[in-house]
Amino acid sequence: MICVACGDWADAPRVDGAVLVCDACGHREPFHRLPMFALTGPSGTGKSTVCRGLTAHLGDRAVVLEQDVLWIGALRDPEDDFGAFRQTWLRMAAMVNQNGRPTVLCGTVAPPQFEHRPERALFAEIHYLALVAEDDVLAARLRARPAWRGWDDEQRIADMLAFNTWVRTTATNPPMTLLDTTSAPVEETTRAVAEWVLARL
Repeated sequence: MICVACGDWADAPRVDGAVLVCDACGHREPFHRLPMFALTGPSGTGKSTVCRGLTAHLGDRAVVLEQDVLWIGALRDPEDDFGAFRQTWLRMAAMVNQNGRPTVLCGTVAPPQFEHRPERALFAEIHYLALVAEDDVLAARLRARPAWRGWDDEQRIADMLAFNTWVRTTATNPPMTLLDTTSAPVEETTRAVAEWVLARL
């Protein structure tokens, strides 16, 4: 975050209620601390497909973004649990929120990857909805993907099933709401996700 008064760059933004505060010069500027909504879950549960249909349900109430569009180059660095990728998205979502609409971010993330970052202070809350599925169905979906996506690696599939189990059984802070997509049609899941968002606005 760059201070408009002194030009200082803040690695750890500071907020005071609905005001962004510069640690270097003390400049205070109004800031929309809106909620963010994270549609998460293992690969193959339907996040990207649902993401494409959400805007039709949410209209001008929220901005829907697909996380994977920035899964590129240096942002794929696993250091600090993909810290650069998480930081970039939190800052981007916070800037989108300055238009007065909250962000729905679709892509795999666990609460600890956002909640412990300095940029978490830029949001009033982050709500997490995790799509999950039965292991056999999830594995079949991943194996059916085009070869270029790399799901012909059984170890990669096993790792994703382990993550599926972690999501379904781990109590996080804040908690993730779970939505099972094993047998639900895409349209039904999309409506359920939209209703979940709207109920929290």
